[in-house]
Amino acid sequence: MLKFFNFYNIKTMLHKQIKNKIKEAMLAKNTVLLETLRSMIAGFTNELVAKGRKPNEMLNDEEALAVINRLAKQRKDSIEQFKKGNREDLVKIEKAQLTVLETYLPKMMDKDEIEKIVKVKKEELKITDASKKGMLMSVIMKDLKGKADGSVVKEIVDSLFEH
Repeated sequence: MLKFFNFYNIKTMLHKQIKNKIKEAMLAKNTVLLETLRSMIAGFTNELVAKGRKPNEMLNDEEALAVINRLAKQRKDSIEQFKKGNREDLVKIEKAQLTVLETYLPKMMDKDEIEKIVKVKKEELKITDASKKGMLMSVIMKDLKGKADGSVVKEIVDSLFEH
């Protein structure tokens, strides 16, 4: 007997969970949560369309996390820009939305953990000069995908080659 693979069963919990949370946010009249959830669903829809899939399909958890990560990065960039423009009102909104987004993201590694991994990998690959920094960075980011902030990794890698 042949078993058919069910494409809808590939961990689509996160996308579905966020969709269901919209109703709760509406009933609770929580505008920050509602706006953030809606932006996540819009991001999911854009991702589906970009991948040539139907907008009413569900993203798997890995794809959903990639979208949420991108949205969080956008919020961080916006916060920086709004701070430069002295728009504390907008900074406050973006920070609130970032807090919601971060509840769906896995906990990021702290700087000390990343530094240990980078040093070990640098020794493993026998990288001694700064010209190989990009290669080290690439390997580290592949290993720590979704677990570490790229800007923190870059800062650590750069600091190892300063004299």
